Amino acid sequence: SPGRAFLRPAANCNPSLRGVYSNDMSGILQCLTTEGKRASNARGDSMSNIRTNDQAEPFSLPNLPENSCITFIGMAGAGKTTVGRLVARALGWAFADSDHIIEAAFGAPLQAVTDRMTKDEFIELEADMVCDLRFTRTVISTGGSVIYRQRSMEHLASLGPIVYLDVPLATILERIARNPDRGLAIAPGQTIEDLFREREELYRRYATLSVPTGGIGAVESARRVLEKLASL
Repeated sequence: SPGRAFLRPAANCNPSLRGVYSNDMSGILQCLTTEGKRASNARGDSMSNIRTNDQAEPFSLPNLPENSCITFIGMAGAGKTTVGRLVARALGWAFADSDHIIEAAFGAPLQAVTDRMTKDEFIELEADMVCDLRFTRTVISTGGSVIYRQRSMEHLASLGPIVYLDVPLATILERIARNPDRGLAIAPGQTIEDLFREREELYRRYATLSVPTGGIGAVESARRVLEKLASL
Protein backbone atom coordinates (compact mmCIF):
# COMPACT_ATOMS: atom_id res chain seq x y z
CA SER A 1 0.00 0.00 0.00
CA PRO A 2 1.18 3.58 -0.59
CA GLY A 3 3.11 4.99 2.32
CA ARG A 4 4.00 1.67 3.94
CA ALA A 5 7.73 2.45 3.64
CA PHE A 6 7.29 5.37 6.02
CA LEU A 7 5.67 3.42 8.83
CA ARG A 8 8.82 2.28 10.65
CA PRO A 9 9.97 4.96 13.12
CA ALA A 10 13.62 5.61 13.85
CA ALA A 11 14.92 3.37 16.62
CA ASN A 12 16.52 6.31 18.44
CA CYS A 13 13.56 8.67 18.29
CA ASN A 14 12.70 8.56 21.99
CA PRO A 15 14.23 10.81 24.64
CA SER A 16 15.95 9.29 27.66
CA LEU A 17 14.79 10.10 31.15
CA ARG A 18 17.08 12.13 33.35
CA GLY A 19 17.20 13.09 37.01
CA VAL A 20 15.89 11.57 40.20
CA TYR A 21 12.16 10.85 40.12
CA SER A 22 9.75 10.59 43.02
CA ASN A 23 6.95 8.06 43.37
CA ASP A 24 4.96 10.25 45.76
CA MET A 25 1.37 9.87 44.55
CA SER A 26 0.61 13.38 45.77
CA GLY A 27 2.94 14.60 43.06
CA ILE A 28 0.97 13.02 40.22
CA LEU A 29 -1.41 15.94 39.90
CA GLN A 30 1.53 18.34 39.90
CA CYS A 31 2.80 16.56 36.79
CA LEU A 32 -0.61 16.06 35.22
CA THR A 33 -2.45 19.29 35.74
CA THR A 34 0.09 21.56 34.11
CA GLU A 35 -0.59 19.78 30.85
CA GLY A 36 -4.27 19.48 31.67
CA LYS A 37 -4.52 23.21 32.27
CA ARG A 38 -2.83 23.94 28.95
CA ALA A 39 -5.24 21.63 27.17
CA SER A 40 -8.25 23.11 28.92
CA ASN A 41 -7.11 26.66 28.23
CA ALA A 42 -7.00 25.77 24.55
CA ARG A 43 -10.59 24.50 24.86
CA GLY A 44 -11.68 27.44 26.99
CA ASP A 45 -12.40 25.25 30.02
CA SER A 46 -11.86 26.30 33.61
CA MET A 47 -9.47 24.31 35.80
CA SER A 48 -8.87 26.99 38.37
CA ASN A 49 -9.71 24.53 41.16
CA ILE A 50 -6.77 22.26 40.28
CA ARG A 51 -3.29 22.99 41.55
CA THR A 52 -0.52 23.12 38.92
CA ASN A 53 3.25 23.11 39.17
CA ASP A 54 5.47 23.61 36.11
CA GLN A 55 8.51 22.41 38.08
CA ALA A 56 7.04 19.05 39.14
CA GLU A 57 9.37 16.10 38.86
CA PRO A 58 8.24 13.35 36.46
CA PHE A 59 6.43 10.44 38.06
CA SER A 60 8.21 7.10 37.83
CA LEU A 61 7.10 3.49 37.53
CA PRO A 62 10.12 1.50 38.82
CA ASN A 63 8.17 -1.76 38.60
CA LEU A 64 8.21 -1.51 34.80
CA PRO A 65 11.27 -2.60 32.78
CA GLU A 66 13.68 0.18 31.83
CA ASN A 67 12.55 0.58 28.23
CA SER A 68 8.85 -0.13 28.58
CA CYS A 69 5.98 1.52 26.76
CA ILE A 70 2.38 1.98 27.89
CA THR A 71 -0.37 1.39 25.33
CA PHE A 72 -3.92 2.73 25.51
CA ILE A 73 -6.78 0.84 23.89
CA GLY A 74 -10.50 1.55 23.73
CA MET A 75 -13.30 2.82 21.55
CA ALA A 76 -13.08 5.97 19.48
CA GLY A 77 -14.00 8.79 21.85
CA ALA A 78 -12.70 6.98 24.94
CA GLY A 79 -10.05 9.64 25.52
CA LYS A 80 -6.97 7.60 24.62
CA THR A 81 -5.11 10.52 23.06
CA THR A 82 -6.06 13.10 25.70
CA VAL A 83 -5.37 10.85 28.68
CA GLY A 84 -2.32 9.34 27.00
CA ARG A 85 -0.73 12.76 26.55
CA LEU A 86 -1.27 13.55 30.22
CA VAL A 87 0.28 10.26 31.33
CA ALA A 88 3.24 10.77 28.99
CA ARG A 89 3.83 14.24 30.41
CA ALA A 90 3.59 12.98 33.99
CA LEU A 91 6.23 10.34 33.24
CA GLY A 92 8.45 12.57 31.09
CA TRP A 93 8.01 10.07 28.25
CA ALA A 94 7.36 10.50 24.54
CA PHE A 95 3.83 10.18 23.14
CA ALA A 96 2.72 8.56 19.88
CA ASP A 97 -0.71 8.19 18.29
CA SER A 98 -0.96 5.31 15.82
CA ASP A 99 -3.76 7.06 13.91
CA HIS A 100 -1.51 10.06 13.39
CA ILE A 101 1.29 7.82 12.13
CA ILE A 102 -1.08 6.41 9.51
CA GLU A 103 -2.13 9.93 8.55
CA ALA A 104 1.50 10.95 8.18
CA ALA A 105 2.27 7.91 6.04
CA PHE A 106 -0.57 8.65 3.64
CA GLY A 107 -0.54 12.43 3.87
CA ALA A 108 -4.30 12.42 4.44
CA PRO A 109 -6.81 12.52 7.31
CA LEU A 110 -7.63 9.14 8.79
CA GLN A 111 -11.21 9.42 7.55
CA ALA A 112 -9.95 9.73 3.97
CA VAL A 113 -7.73 6.66 4.45
CA THR A 114 -10.53 4.50 5.85
CA ASP A 115 -12.93 5.73 3.15
CA ARG A 116 -10.62 4.27 0.48
CA MET A 117 -10.43 0.83 2.11
CA THR A 118 -12.68 -1.93 3.31
CA LYS A 119 -12.77 -2.57 7.04
CA ASP A 120 -10.48 -5.61 6.69
CA GLU A 121 -8.03 -3.77 4.44
CA PHE A 122 -7.66 -0.97 6.96
CA ILE A 123 -7.30 -3.38 9.87
CA GLU A 124 -4.47 -5.17 8.03
CA LEU A 125 -2.75 -1.85 7.30
CA GLU A 126 -3.09 -0.83 10.93
CA ALA A 127 -1.69 -4.18 12.09
CA ASP A 128 1.34 -3.85 9.78
CA MET A 129 2.04 -0.39 11.18
CA VAL A 130 1.60 -1.38 14.81
CA CYS A 131 3.85 -4.42 14.45
CA ASP A 132 6.57 -2.15 13.04
CA LEU A 133 6.65 0.12 16.10
CA ARG A 134 10.00 0.02 17.89
CA PHE A 135 9.41 2.53 20.69
CA THR A 136 10.80 2.79 24.21
CA ARG A 137 9.56 4.96 27.08
CA THR A 138 6.60 6.01 24.99
CA VAL A 139 2.90 6.22 25.73
CA ILE A 140 1.05 4.89 22.67
CA SER A 141 -2.52 5.74 21.79
CA THR A 142 -3.96 3.21 19.36
CA GLY A 143 -6.93 3.16 17.02
CA GLY A 144 -10.05 1.48 18.32
CA SER A 145 -9.73 -1.34 15.79
CA VAL A 146 -6.22 -2.43 16.82
CA ILE A 147 -7.64 -5.32 18.87
CA TYR A 148 -8.89 -7.18 15.77
CA ARG A 149 -5.44 -8.62 15.05
CA GLN A 150 -3.76 -10.84 17.61
CA ARG A 151 -0.31 -10.13 16.17
CA SER A 152 -0.79 -6.42 16.89
CA MET A 153 -1.77 -7.04 20.48
CA GLU A 154 1.05 -9.50 21.08
CA HIS A 155 3.55 -6.94 19.81
CA LEU A 156 2.10 -4.15 21.97
CA ALA A 157 2.12 -6.46 24.99
CA SER A 158 5.81 -7.13 24.36
CA LEU A 159 6.44 -3.39 24.71
CA GLY A 160 4.72 -3.02 28.07
CA PRO A 161 1.34 -2.85 29.84
CA ILE A 162 -1.87 -2.27 27.89
CA VAL A 163 -4.48 0.02 29.46
CA TYR A 164 -8.14 -0.19 28.47
CA LEU A 165 -10.08 3.04 29.01
CA ASP A 166 -13.52 1.67 29.84
CA VAL A 167 -16.11 4.29 28.88
CA PRO A 168 -19.90 3.71 28.77
CA LEU A 169 -21.58 3.40 25.38
CA ALA A 170 -23.70 6.52 25.96
CA THR A 171 -20.57 8.63 26.43
CA ILE A 172 -18.95 7.13 23.34
CA LEU A 173 -22.03 7.92 21.25
CA GLU A 174 -22.10 11.50 22.52
CA ARG A 175 -18.42 12.10 21.77
CA ILE A 176 -18.54 10.53 18.31
CA ALA A 177 -21.61 12.61 17.48
CA ARG A 178 -19.58 15.74 18.28
CA ASN A 179 -16.75 14.61 16.01
CA PRO A 180 -18.04 12.02 13.50
CA ASP A 181 -15.05 12.12 11.12
CA ARG A 182 -12.81 9.90 13.22
CA GLY A 183 -11.90 7.34 10.57
CA LEU A 184 -13.80 4.45 12.12
CA ALA A 185 -13.07 0.98 10.79
CA ILE A 186 -16.70 0.02 10.32
CA ALA A 187 -18.40 -2.34 7.87
CA PRO A 188 -21.38 -1.31 5.75
CA GLY A 189 -24.55 -1.58 7.82
CA GLN A 190 -22.74 -1.65 11.16
CA THR A 191 -23.64 0.86 13.87
CA ILE A 192 -21.50 2.31 16.66
CA GLU A 193 -23.51 0.15 19.05
CA ASP A 194 -22.55 -2.92 16.99
CA LEU A 195 -18.88 -1.96 17.14
CA PHE A 196 -19.03 -1.38 20.88
CA ARG A 197 -20.52 -4.81 21.55
CA GLU A 198 -18.15 -6.47 19.08
CA ARG A 199 -15.04 -4.92 20.59
CA GLU A 200 -15.74 -4.77 24.32
CA GLU A 201 -14.76 -8.37 25.05
CA LEU A 202 -11.60 -8.01 22.95
CA TYR A 203 -10.51 -4.89 24.86
CA ARG A 204 -10.91 -6.72 28.15
CA ARG A 205 -9.14 -9.81 26.85
CA TYR A 206 -5.98 -7.97 25.80
CA ALA A 207 -5.80 -5.34 28.56
CA THR A 208 -3.26 -5.59 31.33
CA LEU A 209 -5.58 -3.39 33.33
CA SER A 210 -8.95 -1.70 32.79
CA VAL A 211 -9.70 1.80 34.06
CA PRO A 212 -13.35 2.91 34.17
CA THR A 213 -13.41 6.60 33.25
CA GLY A 214 -17.09 7.32 32.77
CA GLY A 215 -18.15 10.60 34.35
CA ILE A 216 -14.66 11.84 35.24
CA GLY A 217 -12.31 14.24 33.49
CA ALA A 218 -9.04 13.58 31.70
CA VAL A 219 -6.80 14.62 34.60
CA GLU A 220 -8.56 12.31 37.06
CA SER A 221 -8.53 9.52 34.46
CA ALA A 222 -4.77 9.90 34.02
CA ARG A 223 -4.25 9.89 37.79
CA ARG A 224 -6.20 6.64 38.11
CA VAL A 225 -4.20 5.08 35.28
CA LEU A 226 -0.92 5.95 36.99
CA GLU A 227 -2.15 4.63 40.32
CA LYS A 228 -3.07 1.30 38.77
CA LEU A 229 0.18 1.07 36.84
CA ALA A 230 2.15 1.78 40.03
CA SER A 231 0.40 -1.14 41.74
CA LEU A 232 1.22 -3.74 39.05
